[in-house]
Amino acid sequence: MPYRRLPNTDQARLRALEAAISRCEGQSFANQVVSFSALLEAKSCCNTFGTQLSQYQKVIENQINANKQYQQVVANARMYISHFIQVFNLAVIRGDIKSEHKRFYRLEPDAHTVPDLSTDVALLEWGKHIIDGEGERIRNGGTPIYNPTITKVKVHYEIFKEYNGKHKLHHSITNRNRGELVKLRKRCDELILDMWNQVEEKFKNEEPLERLKKCQEYGVVYYYRKEEKKLLQTSSQGKLFAED
Repeated sequence: MPYRRLPNTDQARLRALEAAISRCEGQSFANQVVSFSALLEAKSCCNTFGTQLSQYQKVIENQINANKQYQQVVANARMYISHFIQVFNLAVIRGDIKSEHKRFYRLEPDAHTVPDLSTDVALLEWGKHIIDGEGERIRNGGTPIYNPTITKVKVHYEIFKEYNGKHKLHHSITNRNRGELVKLRKRCDELILDMWNQVEEKFKNEEPLERLKKCQEYGVVYYYRKEEKKLLQTSSQGKLFAED
């Protein structure tokens, strides 16, 4: 006899619930296969789960679209901050700017490399250091850096900060919806298991092939093991025939 396996995808869970609900519609009290209480709860869970799944898929789609824009904004901010630091370092190497003025930017006077800007946190941190440092140096009589100007850097940095906040919000919404979906998955699995148990109990005295067919009508999913022969038919004497 093949073994049954609970659904392992959200769409499969919905199909299992819908199949059982559809097959049980109109069953009489005297001939019920699945209890009315389980059927009522299954209907409620199916509607709620379907709605939550659609909402989650929409949230994921929104996040993917927003992430495409965000990655471009991040790339622009990283490019301008990195370029500004490189130009500033060259000015120090040429002697146009005193090396000790690098401390305004939280940069080491004797180091002429660009800090690691590979993460959002680093971009937020160094963007602020560079903007604040340029302002402090100019207030102390320094000449502004050009190409790029700190104004241009600040524009892209502020855009990045705004999108970074939105990016975090999208993640928060996605995680919250995912959490709700996980809770519903657990309840769906419990209901499906309960209904499948009731269905199999109802038809437990049927011949194997007939039992298999009737249970499948209620959405129960069976899988044959490797090398297992498939059930085909039963003879008039009750003997089971299987596929070779």
